[in-house]
Amino acid sequence: MPLPVFSDHRKGLLLTTIGGLALSMDIPLVRLAHGDMWSILGARSITTVAVTLVVICFIRTVKGTWPMLVPGKYGLAAGLLYGCSTLTFVLAVFNTATANVVFIVAFNPMFGALLSWMFLKERPSLSTLATMAVMVFGVGLIVHDGLSSGHVFGDAMALLSAFILASAITVGRASRRDMGFVPLLATALPAILGFANAFPAGLAIEHPAWIVLNGALLMPIAFWCLATGPRYLSAAEVGMFYLLETILAPIWIWLIFAETPPTMTLIGGAILVCAIMAHSLWMVRGQPVQQSLAH
Repeated sequence: MPLPVFSDHRKGLLLTTIGGLALSMDIPLVRLAHGDMWSILGARSITTVAVTLVVICFIRTVKGTWPMLVPGKYGLAAGLLYGCSTLTFVLAVFNTATANVVFIVAFNPMFGALLSWMFLKERPSLSTLATMAVMVFGVGLIVHDGLSSGHVFGDAMALLSAFILASAITVGRASRRDMGFVPLLATALPAILGFANAFPAGLAIEHPAWIVLNGALLMPIAFWCLATGPRYLSAAEVGMFYLLETILAPIWIWLIFAETPPTMTLIGGAILVCAIMAHSLWMVRGQPVQQSLAH
């Protein structure tokens, strides 16, 4: 029936929009905390795990049953991927410019389209393939600028983060199961890794309140919404809502820290943003919702 499908699609759009907005504040709050990388990773992750456990116990008390936490082998695979993406993302934040991170991570939907094509037989349209080519050019400009400025490791981690995240979304799409709690519980992995590296010297965070706010509120909202989105949207569509972080995070950084990205990064980022926005509009106008959910 057309109406229920459309309603599910709108639900997916709403969830992923909320998730993308919450995610856009991640880097600014990490920067505001002014801490050591491993301390930030551990504190950000452990607060997310703690809040998740509280929510799970609350649901158990109210409903009398435990919610779906890790749905089988798909949940385990997605959890491992989400945990690794958190690590690579934080490594990118501490080793390259903020604009580089968010613009390169915006390559996520294109990775999602390729992975869906390979493993889910969701063949991308000609417009998607053309958008990929344009985005490769845009990312190339940013990475080339990173090479000249010595940020090659951070840029590589951002690109790896985009790929791992797209892989996790694709796994969630393939399972058609509720993955809402998977990325939240998966933060236990970077929490362990962060504390293991931070504790010999002790935690070093000047303003822990910012990182607690990030890990306890914004990250649970972002992770849950973006992990639930693939139940209603394709992996490529969900990935495109990470564009909200791409657009907004550099704005927050500019307003808070007066940090202006390099010219080449702005040019490459503008190419990425325009390419993804044009592709999104084309998908909305040219493809019925049923087609994106029929696979």
